[in-house]
Amino acid sequence: MAVAAAAPSASRRRLTQQDVDLICAKHDRLFTARMGGARAVFTFCELIGLDLSGRNLSDADFTGAVLENCRLIGTRLDNASFFGADMQGSNFRDASLRRADLRGSCLRGANLTGADLFEADLREGAIASPDREKGLRILEHETRSGDARGAILAGANLERSRLSGIVAVKADFSDAILKDAKLVRANLKQVNLNGANLAGADLSGADLAGADLRDAVLVGAKTFAWNVDNADMAGALTDAPAGKALQDLPYEDMLRDHARWCETGGAAGKPSIFDRADLRGLESARGMNLTALSAKSAVFYGLDMEGVQLQGAQLEGADLRHCNLRRADLRGARLAGAKLSGSDLRDAQLGPLLLAPERLLPADLTGAQLKGADFARADLSRANLTGADLSRANFTGAQTKGAILTAAVREATRGLDGVV
Repeated sequence: MAVAAAAPSASRRRLTQQDVDLICAKHDRLFTARMGGARAVFTFCELIGLDLSGRNLSDADFTGAVLENCRLIGTRLDNASFFGADMQGSNFRDASLRRADLRGSCLRGANLTGADLFEADLREGAIASPDREKGLRILEHETRSGDARGAILAGANLERSRLSGIVAVKADFSDAILKDAKLVRANLKQVNLNGANLAGADLSGADLAGADLRDAVLVGAKTFAWNVDNADMAGALTDAPAGKALQDLPYEDMLRDHARWCETGGAAGKPSIFDRADLRGLESARGMNLTALSAKSAVFYGLDMEGVQLQGAQLEGADLRHCNLRRADLRGARLAGAKLSGSDLRDAQLGPLLLAPERLLPADLTGAQLKGADFARADLSRANLTGADLSRANFTGAQTKGAILTAAVREATRGLDGVV
């Protein structure tokens, strides 16, 4: 167990906003190789209620600091140390905390919506005081697990983070990325993991009693001795087939016949129907001609589908989360209620399909889940996005002329400024 040396409570220094601004300015000089630079060190300081938003504080030291109700919105804190720090109620929305050391820290009630915590360390830690005879003496009452009770981590990136033993009762991890995260013996009672990606995560011995795991991705997750009593796992994606198993279908013949049907304009082959089929076993559909394919409520999760042709395809309710759909042709596709959260749709074609002179078939994404998807430079002309959830999606450089965005959720989207 890691230990940090504590400063006597009487010597804890309380900083003003002016103090913090000066320290941050020197830290910025250090990072830009200018004269007068110095690393930001806030060890065992009080910064209650101060504003550090938008700063570059990578590698800063906040060991044992008190940052209750601070604003750190969009702050860059990569590799920073928050060992044993108290950050209750602080706002880290969209902050970058990649590989940050948060061992033994308190994030109770903190807002980390959309924050990047890639490979961050949130395991337990202990605060110790100096001892003349023994060096550092651990204060047992300050030995603590990471505390994230009631914290908001919706849409946060926690891939490969270490959260073993963390206490996160009633925390919100909805739509968070927790791929390959370590959550061994974590206390996750009544936690919200709706739509979270836990692929490859280690949940051994974790307590998820009463948790919301609806539509969560648990592919390859380790679940030995976990507790999911009264947890809601409706729609959760596991290693078990979700619908018709691929091996139970003559899928190779079906795909070959469908491709022939497309290439000959219907003169040979025949169209294939993959409705409610689990197609994850394909691993790749890269460049395939699947025009007008019917795959309603089918599971494509994680497939490499770069350059696939799906013009006019019937994909209502399909699970296309975390797929590579870069440069895919989805003109006129029916994607109502489909799940595309986290997918790569850069340079994809989602404009209208020309059926006849003066007859266009727009792409239908009514009510689709597009959270965190990347539509950079995609063509969404005339696409129907009514009621779709576009939270944290990227539309930089996308063509949206004539797109319908009525009642669409646009929280923290990029590239849609000025688009009605």
